[in-house]
Amino acid sequence: MADNILPQTPSRRRFIGVAAAAAVAGSLSRLAFAQTSQPITEVTKSSGGDKAAIRPLRVHAPESQLIELKRRIKATRWPDRETVTDASQGVQLATMQKLARYWAADYDWRKVEARLNALPQFVTEIDGVDIHFIHVRSKDANALPIIVTHGWPGSIIEQLKIIGPLTNPAAHGGAASDAFDVVIPSLPGYGFSGKPTATGWDPVRIARAWVVLMKRLGYTRYVAQGGDWGNAVTEQMALLAPPELLGIHTNMPATVPDNVAQALKLGEPAPAGLSPDEKHAFDQLDYFYKHGLGYALEMANRPQTLYGIEDSPVGLAAWMLDHDSASQALIARVFDGQPEGLTRDDVLDNVTLYWLTSTAISSGRLYWENKLNFFAPKHVAIPVAVSVFPDEIYAAPQSWTANAYPKLIHYNRLPKGGHFAAWEQPQVFSEEVRVSFRPLR
Repeated sequence: MADNILPQTPSRRRFIGVAAAAAVAGSLSRLAFAQTSQPITEVTKSSGGDKAAIRPLRVHAPESQLIELKRRIKATRWPDRETVTDASQGVQLATMQKLARYWAADYDWRKVEARLNALPQFVTEIDGVDIHFIHVRSKDANALPIIVTHGWPGSIIEQLKIIGPLTNPAAHGGAASDAFDVVIPSLPGYGFSGKPTATGWDPVRIARAWVVLMKRLGYTRYVAQGGDWGNAVTEQMALLAPPELLGIHTNMPATVPDNVAQALKLGEPAPAGLSPDEKHAFDQLDYFYKHGLGYALEMANRPQTLYGIEDSPVGLAAWMLDHDSASQALIARVFDGQPEGLTRDDVLDNVTLYWLTSTAISSGRLYWENKLNFFAPKHVAIPVAVSVFPDEIYAAPQSWTANAYPKLIHYNRLPKGGHFAAWEQPQVFSEEVRVSFRPLR
């Protein structure tokens, strides 16, 4: 029925007004979506459509995305305060509100963007997915190439502080003979790498991709390093045993013996006869399995359900902060004004990267894809170096480590540091990497 046949009653006028407002709101909503959907990277197109081409990448978030981010932070609907005086119910309200205030008012993404753009960054397609990586060559002609892999909730942001000490050790208290060429890729579904559109991207497949990447860069000999998922990928590279891979270093090794793993799985007491170091590791793992594994279980089972952290910046930040109790406590202290290794900007650089790249759910799918027993020994046969930081999820005892890695070339327990060792303790971490690989040069 034509509009001009209907009488213009007050209710009719109100209806038209509401409809018009809805139409305008819909247009603005579509405009906002279009603005916030703009890519935040600029990638040089390959000539001739060569998928194996290595293309330079530059980071630039549209200003509209940064404005929208701050709007969403300020519009956060806060829950009630926890009913306890500690973090046993999760990341505390006071911590998140301090984080949000700083994020919305004082944080500047452009600073980390400038740091990233000062580094050589590239993209290349491997197995159908664009892989982003930082590649910094040392000026030392004898530099040893190393590929360093991050984990969750980490990113390439974790490794930025170790690039200088590894590529130019002489300028950071080391010897020029310890120099590395450094390759730092973003895991598929993380950061500036592509998001897989089909299943199958588990640590084994990523390890294969990394072998291809190092070959594509022309390296005929190299080493590898990783923690968290980076350890899983690095160990799988070692199991693939490409002749170019000389050895690996890890700060989160897989060493838990079968009898210990079984007791943890069943909630039983620690096996008899454990040494003090072994009992301490058991207690750490027991606490983590009972109180700290919730995020991993959800992402392993139902990653797609986590719409909330894709939609809410503060929700995403809280989810990422609640990785392990030690790092959560450290970050809480940071936002209380007590920086120790990390700063407020460090923390928010990482969270903002996840937000701007919309990788909250795509990164979580790695837990769903993984079929490996994370802490079980994998029978790595090539040389392995291990650095143990006390506030890691568990401090691997030397006895377990020696059994897990028959070619253990370095083992050291550090006095300070946790899960994000390269990020939190970059100088110590870099020295560990240098020492670890000296026998393989």
